[in-house]
Amino acid sequence: MHTASELLLLGVAVVIGLVHLAWSAAAGEGQRKDLKWNMGPRDEPKPPLTGMAGRLARAFANFRESFPLFAGAILAAYLAAKLGPLTLWGAVLYVVGRAIYLPLYAFGVPVLRTLVWLISMVGIVMILVALFSA
Repeated sequence: MHTASELLLLGVAVVIGLVHLAWSAAAGEGQRKDLKWNMGPRDEPKPPLTGMAGRLARAFANFRESFPLFAGAILAAYLAAKLGPLTLWGAVLYVVGRAIYLPLYAFGVPVLRTLVWLISMVGIVMILVALFSA
């Protein structure tokens, strides 16, 4: 049984999310240089981030869209006792894809970034296939 592996990969994905958060926040703060605004209610809008800071913010937004799908699929497969090779490899594809996606997006690598994103989505689909199989 692969229970520990999929749940460990879920934990690794959380760490990737924390890296996204920290790197994006640091890059944004470096560009905005406005700690008072950052620590306040943020009522007044700031201009959009540009360059790497903007790409990191968009990459983090993308992670926040896909991570709940991954986490839900893994937890559902775990609770339904559907873990196996398909869920393990799906989780590996998602986690490795997301880990590679972040620097590719940060440094503005176009086509490869999209292919890596697609690989991570294939990972989620693999987990869903395992979940819904008889």
